[in-house]
Amino acid sequence: MTAGQWRRCFSLLRSAGDVWACVLEVNAWRRRRGDAPLVGYQGLCRELAVSGPGTFGEVDTTGARSVLRRFSDAWFAAAKRRAAGDVSARFSRRRRGLVPLRWYHGTFALEGRRVRIRTAKGSAPLWVRLSREVPYPVEQVRSITLLCEGGRLFLDVTAEVPVAVYPPGAQLDPGRVAGVDVGIIHPYAVAGPDGKALLVSGRAIRAEHRMHLADTKTRRRPSGPEAGPAGLTAAGVVRGWWRAGIGGGSARPNTKPSTP
Repeated sequence: MTAGQWRRCFSLLRSAGDVWACVLEVNAWRRRRGDAPLVGYQGLCRELAVSGPGTFGEVDTTGARSVLRRFSDAWFAAAKRRAAGDVSARFSRRRRGLVPLRWYHGTFALEGRRVRIRTAKGSAPLWVRLSREVPYPVEQVRSITLLCEGGRLFLDVTAEVPVAVYPPGAQLDPGRVAGVDVGIIHPYAVAGPDGKALLVSGRAIRAEHRMHLADTKTRRRPSGPEAGPAGLTAAGVVRGWWRAGIGGGSARPNTKPSTP
């Protein structure tokens, strides 16, 4: 992918941040007038239609609506938490520099490792090249999301995968089926027939891992008058999903591709 295409992708994400900032400004004006905030998805889309095309650079209507959907969902999620008594829930009132953009089936084109991202009317077509091919058939891809993490561009792909169907006589035995839930607090939770279950607690594992990190950091702390107090360690949560880097190089699931 050329440098110009990279700049256009980042420009799209910055323009998506302008959409988010515009919604915050509109709601700030409404609060000063004593009006109710504009947070419903349909109302936000009507305001977007009134603004006209080309208001947010090369971001098309579909991409801008994905930002409005994200804002509306975040607002109603915070309102639901506050209604349940969670006083720590806060409504979004901060600007964002780079906001992800999503396009749904029929608004983008996928040809092997090349993806055509839809832009505003009158703009030149934007084609990007993925670091690896999408592992799903084109007809199963339902949406793509352009986002930036750590200064790198990524494209999240969502596909509809059919449910496995077994031929007659080869179905699974209900008496030998168990559901497995992989989590963070409890790494493995298995539920089987007749109410039998197995729960492997991860609290001891997490505590041991945390103490090991703290002990290692303490032993590596420099000694002397200039040495400060031992720092605290924090356990991070790693989330993984299928993601393709934009540009050259190769990538594996749950890993970030190298910069082209």
